[in-house]
Amino acid sequence: MTQEEGDLDGLVRKRIRALRMAQGWSLDELATRAHLSQSTLSRIENGQRRLALDQLVTLARALDTTLDQLVETAADHVIISPTIDAARGSMRWLVKGDPGMSVVRQRLTEPPPDNPSRMRAHPGREWLVVLSGTAVLLLGHRRFRVETNQAAEFPTMMPHAIGAEGGPCDVLGIFDRDARRGHQQGADDGNAQGAGG
Repeated sequence: MTQEEGDLDGLVRKRIRALRMAQGWSLDELATRAHLSQSTLSRIENGQRRLALDQLVTLARALDTTLDQLVETAADHVIISPTIDAARGSMRWLVKGDPGMSVVRQRLTEPPPDNPSRMRAHPGREWLVVLSGTAVLLLGHRRFRVETNQAAEFPTMMPHAIGAEGGPCDVLGIFDRDARRGHQQGADDGNAQGAGG
């Protein structure tokens, strides 16, 4: 197995666990929904069992996502710089989107959680625009500093969390339809974390 395959394997396992936890499900609950034994699911999440395609398809369905989203890899370029129109005094960030998007402005005052189990994953895509201050985006095992006037675009199937660095920061969170639904479920459960949590 190459390092890239190993990274994807580990990422898929983290996503399965993060999606299960975001739903508030125990191992037994997801195992029942996916028609797997609890021990099989535990070994899949912990890397003690080989990932089989048929099990991934079943798990994706049980987690209300697609196989493509479950195995999607993060783009290397998540930081987006603005296009500046000096004559008009404006900045624009080009983002891909659809008509079901939501935009939320938020002030973050706390750093992102240092416990990886508090990172969330859910279907969809998000964009984060930092209006003032510095935000920290945890995306899988990577950490990105997003400065004032920078933006980040990332798949929310990647376990993620967002917080402030060095003091409060103001951000715009932009969510596609699936990501918005993931945040609404998190808020209903009392588990919403930051603009991209």
